[in-house]
Amino acid sequence: MFLINPYLRIALMAAGILGGILLSAFVGFWYGFPFWLVGLFLLIGYVLLGTVGSAAKALQSADMEKTEKYLGLTLNPKWLYATNRAYFYMLKGSLALAQKDTENGEKYLEMAEKIKLQTDNEKAMIQLQLANIAANKGNWAKAQVYMRNLNQLKITEPNLKEQVKQFEKAINNRGQMKAAMRMGMMNKGGGMQTPGGKRRRPKMR
Repeated sequence: MFLINPYLRIALMAAGILGGILLSAFVGFWYGFPFWLVGLFLLIGYVLLGTVGSAAKALQSADMEKTEKYLGLTLNPKWLYATNRAYFYMLKGSLALAQKDTENGEKYLEMAEKIKLQTDNEKAMIQLQLANIAANKGNWAKAQVYMRNLNQLKITEPNLKEQVKQFEKAINNRGQMKAAMRMGMMNKGGGMQTPGGKRRRPKMR
């Protein structure tokens, strides 16, 4: 996907609009019209798409500072096209999590979750991140809710599908561990079977 550097885009917008104004004023409207057209086209794209693409590329390179700067150049996330708005919040959430700010990370991801996305892969990315946050907080019941949501989605991206599979395995292992702990507690009670296979008799008075 071709991406224009946000700073270059802003410079081209300014040059197009300013050039159009000057040419229209001193030479004639039709001389300035092409510059107006290019400037306005870039401006509309900037408003509706924001800087999400450039920020995502910076995050993939683990350049947190550049990611934050690029996201800060978006005029208003509420004006973004729905998919880009969701990705904006996802990137903000991922950035916060990378900076160990779990609360803001979860807040931004929940904002992304509320946006209607086009594909199940996009929805799954958000659900999986929220499930991981819940698990890291020790809230396994909430993590299981997100896991059920994931199981209802048709995930086609192989890497994402594998991540979901690994997380489901972790939840299942957690459930087995808790069940084993409960059985251990029962075995320690009076008259219950112990791991060694013997029954404990109640003390005689």
